[in-house]
Amino acid sequence: MSAFAKRLVRLTGGLLLALTAVATPVVVFLGLIVLTDGAGSGLAAWLTTLAVASVVALWRSRRRTRAARLVPFVPVVVAAALTATVCVPTVPTTRQFPPALPFVATQHWSLNTGSRVAVYHYPPADPGARRPIPLVYLNGGPVRGISVLDHRFLQLLARQGYDVYAYEQAGGGRSDLLPMDQYTISRSVRDLNAFIHRLGKGKVDVLGFSSGGVVLTRALADPSVSARMHRAIIADPGPMDGPTSRITGHKGRPSARDLAPGMTGPRSTHIPRYAVAFGLMRLGLLTPDTGLIGQAEGDNAFTAADLGSDTASAYCARDAHRIPSEDTADNFSFSPAASLRIQQTVRDSPSIAPQLRRSKTPTMLMIAECSSQVRQWATAILAHDPAVQRTQYMPGVGHHMWNGLGDNNDRAAAVVSAFLQGEPTPLPNHPGREEIPTFLRDRR
Repeated sequence: MSAFAKRLVRLTGGLLLALTAVATPVVVFLGLIVLTDGAGSGLAAWLTTLAVASVVALWRSRRRTRAARLVPFVPVVVAAALTATVCVPTVPTTRQFPPALPFVATQHWSLNTGSRVAVYHYPPADPGARRPIPLVYLNGGPVRGISVLDHRFLQLLARQGYDVYAYEQAGGGRSDLLPMDQYTISRSVRDLNAFIHRLGKGKVDVLGFSSGGVVLTRALADPSVSARMHRAIIADPGPMDGPTSRITGHKGRPSARDLAPGMTGPRSTHIPRYAVAFGLMRLGLLTPDTGLIGQAEGDNAFTAADLGSDTASAYCARDAHRIPSEDTADNFSFSPAASLRIQQTVRDSPSIAPQLRRSKTPTMLMIAECSSQVRQWATAILAHDPAVQRTQYMPGVGHHMWNGLGDNNDRAAAVVSAFLQGEPTPLPNHPGREEIPTFLRDRR
Protein backbone atom coordinates (compact mmCIF):
# COMPACT_ATOMS: atom_id res chain seq x y z
CA MET A 1 0.00 0.00 0.00
CA SER A 2 1.39 3.39 -0.96
CA ALA A 3 2.13 6.07 1.61
CA PHE A 4 -0.71 8.17 0.19
CA ALA A 5 -3.18 5.31 0.58
CA LYS A 6 -2.05 4.72 4.15
CA ARG A 7 -2.50 8.40 4.99
CA LEU A 8 -5.95 8.35 3.36
CA VAL A 9 -6.98 5.29 5.40
CA ARG A 10 -5.71 6.89 8.62
CA LEU A 11 -7.48 10.18 7.77
CA THR A 12 -10.74 8.39 6.96
CA GLY A 13 -10.53 6.31 10.12
CA GLY A 14 -9.83 9.37 12.22
CA LEU A 15 -12.73 11.23 10.66
CA LEU A 16 -15.10 8.32 11.34
CA LEU A 17 -13.94 8.14 14.93
CA ALA A 18 -14.48 11.89 15.33
CA LEU A 19 -17.98 11.67 13.83
CA THR A 20 -18.79 8.73 16.09
CA ALA A 21 -17.53 10.67 19.09
CA VAL A 22 -19.91 13.53 18.21
CA ALA A 23 -22.86 11.35 17.13
CA THR A 24 -22.85 9.16 20.23
CA PRO A 25 -23.77 11.91 22.73
CA VAL A 26 -26.31 13.29 20.24
CA VAL A 27 -28.02 9.88 20.08
CA VAL A 28 -27.86 9.60 23.87
CA PHE A 29 -29.42 13.06 24.12
CA LEU A 30 -32.30 12.14 21.82
CA GLY A 31 -32.86 8.94 23.78
CA LEU A 32 -32.99 10.92 27.01
CA ILE A 33 -35.41 13.41 25.40
CA VAL A 34 -37.75 10.48 24.79
CA LEU A 35 -37.22 8.94 28.23
CA THR A 36 -37.80 12.26 30.04
CA ASP A 37 -40.55 13.40 27.62
CA GLY A 38 -38.52 16.55 26.99
CA ALA A 39 -38.58 17.65 30.64
CA GLY A 40 -37.49 21.22 31.29
CA SER A 41 -37.46 22.22 27.62
CA GLY A 42 -34.93 19.44 27.04
CA LEU A 43 -32.46 20.73 29.62
CA ALA A 44 -32.74 17.63 31.79
CA ALA A 45 -31.61 15.47 28.86
CA TRP A 46 -28.95 18.01 27.82
CA LEU A 47 -27.34 18.34 31.25
CA THR A 48 -27.35 14.59 31.77
CA THR A 49 -25.77 13.99 28.36
CA LEU A 50 -23.16 16.69 28.97
CA ALA A 51 -22.26 15.22 32.37
CA VAL A 52 -21.93 11.65 31.08
CA ALA A 53 -19.97 12.71 27.98
CA SER A 54 -17.63 14.84 30.11
CA VAL A 55 -16.94 11.93 32.46
CA VAL A 56 -16.16 9.67 29.49
CA ALA A 57 -13.88 12.33 27.96
CA LEU A 58 -12.12 12.78 31.30
CA TRP A 59 -11.56 9.03 31.53
CA ARG A 60 -10.19 8.92 27.97
CA SER A 61 -7.80 11.79 28.66
CA ARG A 62 -6.28 10.37 31.85
CA ARG A 63 -3.25 8.72 30.18
CA ARG A 64 -2.65 11.34 27.51
CA THR A 65 0.09 13.89 27.51
CA ARG A 66 -0.70 17.33 28.87
CA ALA A 67 -1.05 18.77 25.33
CA ALA A 68 -3.44 16.02 24.20
CA ARG A 69 -5.70 15.86 27.25
CA LEU A 70 -8.19 18.34 25.81
CA VAL A 71 -8.68 16.41 22.56
CA PRO A 72 -11.40 14.04 23.92
CA PHE A 73 -13.38 17.09 25.04
CA VAL A 74 -13.64 18.55 21.52
CA PRO A 75 -16.44 16.17 20.41
CA VAL A 76 -18.22 16.83 23.71
CA VAL A 77 -18.20 20.58 23.05
CA VAL A 78 -19.41 20.10 19.46
CA ALA A 79 -22.19 17.71 20.53
CA ALA A 80 -23.18 20.04 23.38
CA ALA A 81 -23.48 22.96 20.96
CA LEU A 82 -25.55 20.91 18.50
CA THR A 83 -27.94 19.55 21.10
CA ALA A 84 -28.29 22.91 22.86
CA THR A 85 -30.16 24.17 19.76
CA VAL A 86 -32.95 21.73 20.65
CA CYS A 87 -33.37 23.38 24.06
CA VAL A 88 -33.58 27.03 23.00
CA PRO A 89 -36.94 28.48 21.78
CA THR A 90 -36.77 30.61 18.64
CA VAL A 91 -40.40 31.81 18.71
CA PRO A 92 -42.49 33.32 21.53
CA THR A 93 -43.57 30.79 24.15
CA THR A 94 -46.90 32.56 24.80
CA ARG A 95 -49.62 32.24 22.17
CA GLN A 96 -49.44 34.81 19.37
CA PHE A 97 -52.91 34.88 17.82
CA PRO A 98 -53.43 35.69 14.13
CA PRO A 99 -54.39 39.32 13.44
CA ALA A 100 -58.01 40.20 12.72
CA LEU A 101 -59.34 39.38 9.27
CA PRO A 102 -60.13 42.46 7.16
CA PHE A 103 -63.41 41.11 5.76
CA VAL A 104 -65.22 39.69 8.82
CA ALA A 105 -65.38 40.60 12.49
CA THR A 106 -64.01 38.13 15.02
CA GLN A 107 -66.24 37.59 18.03
CA HIS A 108 -65.25 35.58 21.07
CA TRP A 109 -67.87 33.46 22.80
CA SER A 110 -67.41 31.78 26.17
CA LEU A 111 -69.19 28.42 26.07
CA ASN A 112 -70.63 26.65 29.08
CA THR A 113 -67.98 23.93 28.62
CA GLY A 114 -65.26 26.41 29.56
CA SER A 115 -64.01 26.87 25.99
CA ARG A 116 -63.62 30.39 24.60
CA VAL A 117 -63.89 30.24 20.82
CA ALA A 118 -63.49 32.64 17.93
CA VAL A 119 -66.76 33.07 16.04
CA TYR A 120 -67.45 34.43 12.54
CA HIS A 121 -70.89 35.42 11.29
CA TYR A 122 -71.88 35.87 7.66
CA PRO A 123 -75.48 37.11 7.55
CA PRO A 124 -77.48 36.71 4.33
CA ALA A 125 -76.31 39.21 1.72
CA ASP A 126 -79.99 39.84 0.87
CA PRO A 127 -82.05 39.87 4.11
CA GLY A 128 -85.17 39.38 2.01
CA ALA A 129 -83.86 36.00 0.85
CA ARG A 130 -82.88 34.78 4.33
CA ARG A 131 -83.15 31.02 4.83
CA PRO A 132 -85.07 30.24 8.02
CA ILE A 133 -82.51 27.85 9.58
CA PRO A 134 -79.00 29.06 10.60
CA LEU A 135 -76.07 27.11 9.16
CA VAL A 136 -73.10 26.22 11.40
CA TYR A 137 -69.76 25.27 9.81
CA LEU A 138 -67.21 22.94 11.44
CA ASN A 139 -63.83 23.18 9.75
CA GLY A 140 -61.19 20.47 9.53
CA GLY A 141 -57.98 20.30 11.45
CA PRO A 142 -58.77 18.97 14.01
CA VAL A 143 -57.27 22.04 15.75
CA ARG A 144 -56.72 24.50 12.94
CA GLY A 145 -57.82 27.98 12.00
CA ILE A 146 -60.45 28.45 9.31
CA SER A 147 -58.61 29.13 6.07
CA VAL A 148 -59.30 32.09 3.82
CA LEU A 149 -60.41 29.60 1.15
CA ASP A 150 -63.09 28.30 3.54
CA HIS A 151 -64.14 31.82 4.47
CA ARG A 152 -64.77 32.53 0.76
CA PHE A 153 -67.00 29.48 0.55
CA LEU A 154 -68.96 30.62 3.60
CA GLN A 155 -69.38 34.03 1.98
CA LEU A 156 -70.79 32.31 -1.11
CA LEU A 157 -73.37 30.48 1.03
CA ALA A 158 -74.30 33.78 2.68
CA ARG A 159 -74.86 35.31 -0.77
CA GLN A 160 -77.36 32.50 -1.37
CA GLY A 161 -79.40 33.51 1.66
CA TYR A 162 -77.87 31.41 4.43
CA ASP A 163 -77.24 32.83 7.87
CA VAL A 164 -73.78 31.31 8.36
CA TYR A 165 -71.92 30.89 11.64
CA ALA A 166 -68.50 29.33 12.01
CA TYR A 167 -66.23 28.91 14.98
CA GLU A 168 -62.66 27.79 15.35
CA GLN A 169 -62.52 24.86 17.72
CA ALA A 170 -60.78 25.39 21.05
CA GLY A 171 -57.05 25.85 20.53
CA GLY A 172 -57.38 26.63 16.82
CA GLY A 173 -57.02 29.98 15.07
CA ARG A 174 -58.07 32.81 17.37
CA SER A 175 -59.74 30.55 19.94
CA ASP A 176 -58.20 30.23 23.39
CA LEU A 177 -56.04 27.24 24.24
CA LEU A 178 -57.11 24.42 26.54
CA PRO A 179 -54.96 22.36 28.88
CA MET A 180 -53.58 19.56 26.73
CA ASP A 181 -55.47 16.80 28.54
CA GLN A 182 -58.79 18.50 27.72
CA TYR A 183 -58.40 18.09 23.95
CA THR A 184 -60.65 15.12 23.27
CA ILE A 185 -63.17 14.26 20.60
CA SER A 186 -65.85 14.16 23.31
CA ARG A 187 -64.96 17.74 24.30
CA SER A 188 -65.30 18.80 20.67
CA VAL A 189 -68.82 17.36 20.57
CA ARG A 190 -69.74 19.08 23.84
CA ASP A 191 -68.41 22.36 22.46
CA LEU A 192 -70.64 21.99 19.39
CA ASN A 193 -73.64 21.40 21.63
CA ALA A 194 -72.69 24.41 23.76
CA PHE A 195 -72.20 26.58 20.68
CA ILE A 196 -75.66 25.78 19.32
CA HIS A 197 -77.13 26.50 22.77
CA ARG A 198 -75.21 29.80 22.96
CA LEU A 199 -76.41 30.74 19.48
CA GLY A 200 -79.96 30.57 20.79
CA LYS A 201 -81.74 30.27 17.44
CA GLY A 202 -83.37 26.88 17.89
CA LYS A 203 -82.43 24.02 15.62
CA VAL A 204 -79.56 24.56 13.19
CA ASP A 205 -78.15 22.95 10.08
CA VAL A 206 -74.53 21.82 10.46
CA LEU A 207 -71.88 21.32 7.77
CA GLY A 208 -68.84 19.41 9.01
CA PHE A 209 -65.77 19.03 6.81
CA SER A 210 -63.00 16.44 7.32
CA SER A 211 -62.32 16.21 11.07
CA GLY A 212 -65.26 18.58 11.50
CA GLY A 213 -67.28 15.80 9.89
CA VAL A 214 -66.04 13.44 12.60
CA VAL A 215 -67.28 15.81 15.30
CA LEU A 216 -70.62 16.05 13.50
CA THR A 217 -70.91 12.26 13.10
CA ARG A 218 -70.31 11.70 16.77
CA ALA A 219 -72.80 14.45 17.60
CA LEU A 220 -75.41 12.62 15.52
CA ALA A 221 -74.78 9.55 17.70
CA ASP A 222 -75.58 11.60 20.82
CA PRO A 223 -79.35 12.23 21.13
CA SER A 224 -78.86 15.26 23.41
CA VAL A 225 -76.82 16.99 20.68
CA SER A 226 -78.60 15.73 17.56
CA ALA A 227 -81.90 17.01 19.01
CA ARG A 228 -80.57 20.53 18.37
CA MET A 229 -79.90 19.85 14.69
CA HIS A 230 -82.31 20.25 11.77
CA ARG A 231 -80.11 18.74 9.04
CA ALA A 232 -76.50 17.60 8.87
CA ILE A 233 -73.96 17.45 6.04
CA ILE A 234 -70.82 15.34 6.50
CA ALA A 235 -68.17 16.25 3.93
CA ASP A 236 -65.29 13.80 3.30
CA PRO A 237 -64.93 12.75 6.94
CA GLY A 238 -62.10 11.17 8.87
CA PRO A 239 -62.63 7.99 10.95
CA MET A 240 -65.57 8.24 13.34
CA ASP A 241 -64.20 5.92 16.08
CA GLY A 242 -61.43 3.54 17.03
CA PRO A 243 -62.55 0.51 15.01
CA THR A 244 -63.04 2.66 11.90
CA SER A 245 -59.62 4.30 12.30
CA ARG A 246 -57.99 0.87 12.15
CA ILE A 247 -59.58 0.02 8.81
CA THR A 248 -57.08 -0.18 5.98
CA GLY A 249 -58.29 0.28 2.46
CA HIS A 250 -57.96 2.32 -0.68
CA LYS A 251 -58.48 6.04 -1.03
CA GLY A 252 -60.05 7.98 -3.88
CA ARG A 253 -58.72 8.63 -7.36
CA PRO A 254 -55.07 9.78 -7.50
CA SER A 255 -54.38 13.02 -5.67
CA ALA A 256 -51.68 15.62 -6.33
CA ARG A 257 -49.48 14.27 -3.52
CA ASP A 258 -45.91 13.82 -4.85
CA LEU A 259 -46.91 15.55 -8.10
CA ALA A 260 -47.32 19.17 -7.05
CA PRO A 261 -44.36 21.52 -6.60
CA GLY A 262 -43.06 21.56 -3.05
CA MET A 263 -44.51 24.03 -0.57
CA THR A 264 -42.54 27.25 -0.33
CA GLY A 265 -41.96 29.45 2.67
CA PRO A 266 -40.31 29.05 6.07
CA ARG A 267 -40.54 25.71 7.86
CA SER A 268 -40.26 25.20 11.57
CA THR A 269 -38.96 21.72 10.82
CA HIS A 270 -35.79 23.29 9.45
CA ILE A 271 -35.03 24.41 13.01
CA PRO A 272 -33.55 21.61 15.18
CA ARG A 273 -35.80 22.28 18.19
CA TYR A 274 -39.04 21.93 16.26
CA ALA A 275 -37.79 19.24 13.89
CA VAL A 276 -37.03 17.07 16.93
CA ALA A 277 -40.23 17.97 18.81
CA PHE A 278 -42.69 17.55 15.93
CA GLY A 279 -40.86 14.54 14.51
CA LEU A 280 -40.83 12.62 17.80
CA MET A 281 -44.46 13.56 18.51
CA ARG A 282 -45.52 12.30 15.11
CA LEU A 283 -43.69 9.03 15.76
CA GLY A 284 -45.46 8.72 19.10
CA LEU A 285 -42.17 8.95 21.03
CA LEU A 286 -43.15 12.23 22.73
CA THR A 287 -46.57 12.92 24.22
CA PRO A 288 -48.60 15.90 22.95
CA ASP A 289 -48.03 17.63 26.31
CA THR A 290 -44.28 17.04 26.16
CA GLY A 291 -42.07 19.22 28.30
CA LEU A 292 -39.82 19.92 25.31
CA ILE A 293 -42.06 22.60 23.79
CA GLY A 294 -45.25 24.08 25.15
CA GLN A 295 -48.50 24.05 23.23
CA ALA A 296 -48.37 27.81 22.56
CA GLU A 297 -44.78 27.66 21.31
CA GLY A 298 -45.59 24.79 18.99
CA ASP A 299 -48.58 26.66 17.58
CA ASN A 300 -46.48 29.77 17.02
CA ALA A 301 -43.72 27.82 15.30
CA PHE A 302 -45.76 25.63 12.93
CA THR A 303 -46.13 27.03 9.39
CA ALA A 304 -48.14 26.14 6.31
CA ALA A 305 -44.99 24.78 4.63
CA ASP A 306 -44.66 22.28 7.50
CA LEU A 307 -47.76 20.53 6.16
CA GLY A 308 -45.68 19.49 3.16
CA SER A 309 -47.52 17.20 0.76
CA ASP A 310 -50.63 17.07 2.98
CA THR A 311 -51.96 20.17 1.21
CA ALA A 312 -51.36 18.68 -2.25
CA SER A 313 -53.14 15.49 -1.20
CA ALA A 314 -56.38 17.50 -0.94
CA TYR A 315 -56.42 18.11 -4.72
CA CYS A 316 -56.81 15.90 -7.78
CA ALA A 317 -53.70 14.85 -9.68
CA ARG A 318 -54.91 16.90 -12.64
CA ASP A 319 -54.73 20.04 -10.49
CA ALA A 320 -51.18 19.41 -9.27
CA HIS A 321 -49.78 22.49 -10.96
CA ARG A 322 -52.59 24.88 -10.14
CA ILE A 323 -53.18 24.30 -6.44
CA PRO A 324 -54.50 27.57 -5.01
CA SER A 325 -53.12 29.35 -1.99
CA GLU A 326 -55.47 28.14 0.73
CA ASP A 327 -54.53 30.71 3.30
CA THR A 328 -52.39 33.72 4.10
CA ALA A 329 -49.29 33.48 6.26
CA ASP A 330 -50.90 35.80 8.82
CA ASN A 331 -54.12 33.80 9.08
CA PHE A 332 -52.63 30.28 9.04
CA SER A 333 -52.83 28.51 12.37
CA PHE A 334 -52.39 24.85 13.22
CA SER A 335 -51.86 23.14 16.56
CA PRO A 336 -49.92 19.91 15.90
CA ALA A 337 -49.89 18.70 19.51
CA ALA A 338 -53.60 19.31 20.19
CA SER A 339 -54.51 17.76 16.84
CA LEU A 340 -52.52 14.62 17.62
CA ARG A 341 -54.16 14.45 21.04
CA ILE A 342 -57.69 14.59 19.59
CA GLN A 343 -56.84 12.06 16.89
CA GLN A 344 -55.54 9.72 19.58
CA THR A 345 -58.79 9.98 21.53
CA VAL A 346 -60.67 9.00 18.36
CA ARG A 347 -58.40 5.98 17.88
CA ASP A 348 -58.88 4.99 21.51
CA SER A 349 -62.67 5.32 21.44
CA PRO A 350 -65.05 2.34 21.18
CA SER A 351 -67.42 1.86 18.27
CA ILE A 352 -70.23 4.42 18.02
CA ALA A 353 -72.11 2.34 15.43
CA PRO A 354 -74.82 1.18 17.89
CA GLN A 355 -75.59 4.78 18.86
CA LEU A 356 -75.37 6.03 15.27
CA ARG A 357 -77.99 3.48 14.19
CA ARG A 358 -80.51 5.37 16.32
CA SER A 359 -79.83 8.70 14.59
CA LYS A 360 -82.90 10.45 13.17
CA THR A 361 -81.39 13.73 11.91
CA PRO A 362 -81.66 13.94 8.09
CA THR A 363 -78.10 13.70 6.84
CA MET A 364 -76.16 14.01 3.58
CA LEU A 365 -72.74 12.53 2.92
CA MET A 366 -70.34 14.20 0.46
CA ILE A 367 -67.45 12.13 -0.97
CA ALA A 368 -64.69 13.63 -3.11
CA GLU A 369 -63.54 11.80 -6.24
CA CYS A 370 -59.84 12.31 -5.45
CA SER A 371 -60.21 12.07 -1.70
CA SER A 372 -57.12 11.41 0.38
CA GLN A 373 -59.34 9.79 3.02
CA VAL A 374 -59.76 6.03 3.30
CA ARG A 375 -63.05 5.26 1.57
CA GLN A 376 -64.36 3.11 4.43
CA TRP A 377 -64.27 6.16 6.73
CA ALA A 378 -67.18 7.57 4.74
CA THR A 379 -68.95 4.32 3.87
CA ALA A 380 -68.96 3.27 7.54
CA ILE A 381 -71.17 6.28 8.27
CA LEU A 382 -73.40 5.45 5.31
CA ALA A 383 -73.70 1.85 6.47
CA HIS A 384 -74.52 2.59 10.11
CA ASP A 385 -76.54 5.83 10.01
CA PRO A 386 -80.07 5.12 8.74
CA ALA A 387 -80.77 8.86 8.58
CA VAL A 388 -78.30 9.40 5.70
CA GLN A 389 -80.80 10.31 3.00
CA ARG A 390 -78.42 11.35 0.26
CA THR A 391 -74.84 10.66 -0.86
CA GLN A 392 -73.15 12.98 -3.33
CA TYR A 393 -70.02 11.70 -5.05
CA MET A 394 -68.28 14.92 -6.09
CA PRO A 395 -66.46 14.49 -9.43
CA GLY A 396 -63.35 16.48 -10.31
CA VAL A 397 -62.39 17.53 -6.79
CA GLY A 398 -60.12 16.33 -4.04
CA HIS A 399 -60.57 16.33 -0.29
CA HIS A 400 -60.90 20.13 -0.23
CA MET A 401 -64.04 20.21 -2.37
CA TRP A 402 -64.64 23.99 -2.30
CA ASN A 403 -61.20 25.00 -3.49
CA GLY A 404 -61.84 28.05 -5.67
CA LEU A 405 -60.79 26.29 -8.88
CA GLY A 406 -63.17 26.65 -11.82
CA ASP A 407 -66.78 26.26 -10.70
CA ASN A 408 -65.97 23.91 -7.80
CA ASN A 409 -67.28 26.30 -5.14
CA ASP A 410 -70.54 26.80 -7.02
CA ARG A 411 -71.00 23.06 -7.51
CA ALA A 412 -70.36 22.33 -3.84
CA ALA A 413 -72.73 25.11 -2.80
CA ALA A 414 -75.43 23.75 -5.13
CA VAL A 415 -75.17 20.30 -3.53
CA VAL A 416 -75.30 21.77 -0.02
CA SER A 417 -78.24 24.05 -0.80
CA ALA A 418 -80.28 21.37 -2.58
CA PHE A 419 -80.13 19.11 0.46
CA LEU A 420 -80.82 21.81 3.01
CA GLN A 421 -83.83 23.00 1.04
CA GLY A 422 -85.12 19.50 0.29
CA GLU A 423 -84.69 19.98 -3.45
CA PRO A 424 -83.77 17.30 -6.04
CA THR A 425 -80.14 16.20 -6.05
CA PRO A 426 -77.85 18.00 -8.53
CA LEU A 427 -75.88 14.73 -8.77
CA PRO A 428 -76.96 11.09 -8.65
CA ASN A 429 -77.58 9.72 -5.16
CA HIS A 430 -74.43 7.55 -5.20
CA PRO A 431 -73.31 5.37 -3.61
CA GLY A 432 -76.38 4.05 -1.84
CA ARG A 433 -76.06 1.58 1.02
CA GLU A 434 -76.60 -1.36 -1.26
CA GLU A 435 -73.87 -0.04 -3.57
CA ILE A 436 -71.13 0.11 -0.91
CA PRO A 437 -69.52 -3.27 -1.80
CA THR A 438 -69.44 -2.36 -5.50
CA PHE A 439 -68.19 1.17 -4.76
CA LEU A 440 -65.29 -0.20 -2.73
CA ARG A 441 -64.54 -3.03 -5.15
CA ASP A 442 -64.39 -0.64 -8.09
CA ARG A 443 -61.99 1.58 -6.11
CA ARG A 444 -64.09 4.64 -6.78
